[in-house]
Order: sequence, then C-alpha cells, then structure tokens
Amino acid sequence: RILAGIGIGFGVMIAPVYIAEISPTVARGSLTSFPEIFINIGILLGYVSNYAFFGLPAHINWRIMLVVGIVPSVLIAFALFVIPESPRWLVVQNRVEEARSVLLKTNENDAEVEERLAEIQLAAGNTDAQNYEDKPVWRELLSPSPALRRMLLTGFGIQCYQQVTGIDATVYYSPEIFKAAGMQGESKLLAATVAVGVTKTVFILVATFLIDKVGRKPLLYASTIGMTACLFTVAISLSLLGHGSLGIALAILSICGNVAFFSVGMGPVCWVLTSEIFPIRFRAQASALGAVGNRV
Repeated sequence: RILAGIGIGFGVMIAPVYIAEISPTVARGSLTSFPEIFINIGILLGYVSNYAFFGLPAHINWRIMLVVGIVPSVLIAFALFVIPESPRWLVVQNRVEEARSVLLKTNENDAEVEERLAEIQLAAGNTDAQNYEDKPVWRELLSPSPALRRMLLTGFGIQCYQQVTGIDATVYYSPEIFKAAGMQGESKLLAATVAVGVTKTVFILVATFLIDKVGRKPLLYASTIGMTACLFTVAISLSLLGHGSLGIALAILSICGNVAFFSVGMGPVCWVLTSEIFPIRFRAQASALGAVGNRV
C-alpha cells in the first residue's frame, strides 16, 4: 500500500500538468480531465473484478482481486516508453528543437506551436527577453505576490474541498451504506456498488463534453448543489425510512446521484483549474501543491 501510494502521489501530480503542457489550447480543458476519467474507469473495473471473483474460495478470491491490479500498471509502464517528454522540461534542458517536435505532434496549428514555444522559453528564462535566474520558483511560491497568493489559495483550496465533500467515503463504503439501508446479500451489495461505479464513469464522460462548452464555474455550482441535495437525501433515508424497499431504493438513487454530480463538476474541474490558473513558470510546482492539498 505504501508503494502504491507513492505511485499514486506521482501520478495525480504529474498527469494533469503533463497533459496541460502538451495539449492544444482549444482542447486543454477536456484533455486535462482525462486522468479523472480513467481513475473512474479503474474504480469501475475494480468493482467489476471484485464482483466476478467474489464466488471463488475465500482464501483465494481476495488475492486475485489484488493481483489483477498489476495489469494496468504493466500497460502504463510500456506506454511510458512511447510517450514523449514534456515540452517545458525539454526547453528547461535547452533541447528546444525536441520541444518543438513534440508540440508539432500534438498541435495541428504551426503558428500556435511557435507561440507556445516562445511562451515556454520566456517562462523558463532561457531567452534574452526575461531572466528569472535571480529568484527561484520555490522562493516565489513561499513569498508570493498578491496575484500568485490568490492563485495558490484557489488551487490548494479547491483541491482540499474536492475531498472534503466525502466522495471517497461514498465510493469506498457504498456497500456499508446500502447495508445500513437494509439491503441483504453480498452479491446484491456488490452489484449495487458496480452500479455506483458505472454512474460515476458515465457522468465523468458527460463532463468531458461539457467542460469547454458550459465553463468551469457553472459545473462547479451544479455539482456542489446536487451533491448537497443527494447527501441530505441519504441522511433522511437512513434516519427516517428504516429498512424497507423505499429506503433501499432512495439510498441507491442518492448515492448514484452524489457520485454523478461529483463527476460532472467537482471531480474533473478541480484538476483542470489547478493546471490552468497558474503561469507556465509556476505550473508544475503549484499543481504539485494542489495535489498535496487533495491528498491531505
């Protein structure tokens, strides 16, 4: 678990920043939400595999449930030999032509490639136009200007609030919630949990299509209002309706609604905002701080 946690820590920090650095501007919002999409697909596959292996003998089923997690890790390891390095990192290493080549592979507009390359060079401080060598990035982050302070508060704060909503408790403990509502039978509980995973994944895909059309803030408003209503309904169903069929149905509907509203707004938008609001010069380190806030 410790080793897996280290891997997840690197992943949640690096993936959104990397995608933001290689993506064309017009599709950056949708593409930066991809890590959240595939996290949800991974959770769904975990639910499905648990359901599939549940019927095996007790001394072997949980071992198989854990071992199948190796498969995506191996696929990612092979993929890392294929994907290019970040253009920003290449520019920092004075490998400008390689950075241009990477941008040309991921952008169809040559003019945008040159514009972004110039922007990256300026931010990296390796042009004559501006030199940042006298003040390292971390020093500026520790004593930020008023504008940078607002960015840091937004990036760190929204990542904290994403988790404070209790989404992980909802995802991990949905079988316990359904059991408290009166649902009986391990297979039924696992099936209901798969339904939660399917809902979460479907609505993260919906968010991918909406995020650049509707905007970031409207999705956040809709997400937080919807989650509040669903969690309130869960509380009512568990407190007042007892263990009847109505209470069970309302609990399942509310939990599915909660993960749906999270996936439409609070889930993907936080990562997109964190990768967008900072200037290129601060993006990697500031996004890392956002990821720290999320995990803490």
